[in-house]
Amino acid sequence: MGYNRGIVNRQDKMPETRLTLTSLLSPWMSEAVQAPTRQSAAVPYRLVDGQPVFLLITSRRSGRWIFPKGGLEPNLEPWENAAKEALEEAGVEGDMGTVPLGHYRSVLSDAAHTVVRVAAYPLHVRSQREAWDEKGERHRHWAVLPEAKRLLNDSEMARIADRLAQRAVNLALEHQGRKQ
Repeated sequence: MGYNRGIVNRQDKMPETRLTLTSLLSPWMSEAVQAPTRQSAAVPYRLVDGQPVFLLITSRRSGRWIFPKGGLEPNLEPWENAAKEALEEAGVEGDMGTVPLGHYRSVLSDAAHTVVRVAAYPLHVRSQREAWDEKGERHRHWAVLPEAKRLLNDSEMARIADRLAQRAVNLALEHQGRKQ
């Protein structure tokens, strides 16, 4: 027992350090990979017989089904940016929500594989154009919730669609109650 005498409790004197994968790899990671870029997305929807239907578009490079999104512009609020992207990428306009439904992460298909943190805003579609800026580069498709979740093939985006579907149904029920 006497052999423990004189040993200093170093726990009190050393700062707490947390090892994470990012902290271990940070000397070899580019700044773009370490600090996520921020983007905003529109989650376009409309109500058909009281049920939400979502508008999905294909990404330009991989052809995956996604929501319209893009990098933040300094002169626009994030939800304004999302509305602009929805018009350019999907040809839709409507009532844009100013509170995000949630956030998801995405990895860009650039050389650095940039990690992007995307804030998703609801867009209640009021008009759809037959011609729009990126028509020749993307496809668009209206889908009910189960199909949208399957096509998105991303649990975070599916969770956001679920959240919007619940809100949209509640809003539709409120609206019906006011009409009666």
